[in-house]
Amino acid sequence: MNFSPLPQLALDNDILPNVIKITWETVDLLRDFYRRPHLQVVDKCGEPQTAADLAADRHISDRLKEIFGESCGYLTEETYQNDQKACPQDWVWIIDPIDGTKEFVNKTGEYAVHLALVYQQRPVLTVVALPEAELIYHAVKGQGAYRLNRAGEQVKLMVDRSTAINDAIIIASRSHRSPALEKILAALPSPHQIQVGSVGGKVAAIIEHRADIYISVASSSAPKDWDLAAPELILTEAGGVFTNAQGQALLYNQDDVSQWGCLIASSGQWHAEICAYCLDSQC
Repeated sequence: MNFSPLPQLALDNDILPNVIKITWETVDLLRDFYRRPHLQVVDKCGEPQTAADLAADRHISDRLKEIFGESCGYLTEETYQNDQKACPQDWVWIIDPIDGTKEFVNKTGEYAVHLALVYQQRPVLTVVALPEAELIYHAVKGQGAYRLNRAGEQVKLMVDRSTAINDAIIIASRSHRSPALEKILAALPSPHQIQVGSVGGKVAAIIEHRADIYISVASSSAPKDWDLAAPELILTEAGGVFTNAQGQALLYNQDDVSQWGCLIASSGQWHAEICAYCLDSQC
């Protein structure tokens, strides 16, 4: 199939089923790698990379290019180069074949697959898969967020906005913590924390009512476009909020793929208050 890269076709009903099919194929590929007894790990700019990352990246990119060709740009974690500039196209696929490679390598099961179609720096169609749960979360701008299982059963999702801030459950990262983040967590009025791997898994926890807040603070490194673009739209379409500490929306496919500063994802009812805690902690 060949889709025109015109803005209104971002919401074409033919696109999402194709992307979901590609995502299930990638889930099967990763689950096969995950069950292998030995998986070689190499270092890529301080982050682990495996044959599974590369195979999934190649599969997703090849399948998307079969459909969209060069009408879209392609920004993926595995092929990104440090001197790379923003893709010139209005439409860009931002891909993380394994969000949470450390979780993949350590066999926690808490890794995810992210695909985001971005139009003029903002996501319009995204998919997050949790392979070990065999679940896909998907969203199209203006059409809500959904959970899909292997049986084809689909459920529309909404965040829970009934929790008081003192009872809010905060998601704390296992592997990306810093003194600045610890200072913010200590300042928040709720002491309740859980640990969840991958940003996709963190957002899933919020929309599934297992958590309420996720905060990221960049230190020597920062989350990248491919970590955030897909989960962001799914959260916001489920009624949540995802911004920086100044309350501004995130922009993607800029020359710098790092999202610096303090980023906050929440179910939304006291989002501005959480932003204020972060700013007061000199985030």
